[in-house]
Amino acid sequence: MIKKKTPGYWVLNVISIVLAIFFVGPIIWAIAVSFQIEGKQIVSVFDWFKPPYTLQNYPEIILNSSVPVWLKNSLLIAVITTVLTVIFSALAAYAIAKLPFKGSNLLFMYFMLGLMVPGEATIVPLFITVNGMHMIDSYAGMILPSIAGSMTLIIMVSFFKELPTELLEAARIDGANELRTFFVIALPLSKTIISTVCIFSFIGSWNNYLWPLLCAMSESLFTLPIGIPTFAGTYTVDYVRPLTASMVASLPMIIIYIIFEKQIVAGITAGAVKG
Repeated sequence: MIKKKTPGYWVLNVISIVLAIFFVGPIIWAIAVSFQIEGKQIVSVFDWFKPPYTLQNYPEIILNSSVPVWLKNSLLIAVITTVLTVIFSALAAYAIAKLPFKGSNLLFMYFMLGLMVPGEATIVPLFITVNGMHMIDSYAGMILPSIAGSMTLIIMVSFFKELPTELLEAARIDGANELRTFFVIALPLSKTIISTVCIFSFIGSWNNYLWPLLCAMSESLFTLPIGIPTFAGTYTVDYVRPLTASMVASLPMIIIYIIFEKQIVAGITAGAVKG
């Protein structure tokens, strides 16, 4: 029996289509502009989508600008930040969830309270601390403050609490110490949540703007989020080169999302349904 479509069904579909156009529209416009000839006369919005087109903008940006340097910096910082975040968050979460100690619940509550503090409120003391350690304008200064996040720790603690304690006890009975139990038993069972934390940590580091803006003093250490606005400010009349640079900067994130879409969805829904 075919289920009759209700008015609410059609309203929901119309709203979904409108929202999709609202979010995808600027991306399509940016792509179209990146293939336009620089200096083209624009009378209306539709002129951005009309020929002639060119592919020369992309080689020009890649070969004759600082975008590749900013891309390398963003990639290096994001990868190192992601790896360190996963390692430290997983170890701390395992200790809180599976190795109860005096004050462990209080410590967990402390990290949960950290979610209530906006990141902007910690910028001044963070800058003073990093400056006192002589790490301003360095990779270490941009990476280390980003590896201790309350959200990733809370996600992993919640996951580790659901792991069967019997499996860990069996490993301990066989003579495995806690580190071996963690790496041999706990981590292999945590692939879904680890992949999710990796993805969100990578994207968060890649899009981070405020801290790299304050920490990076020399252009050679700029990341894409702080480099692209500087680049765009040089070309205030024409949108072509700034938007081409923005598309080059967006490509890695688009590729990562396409490749890891299933892991992102699986990580978000992990634990939503208990059997």
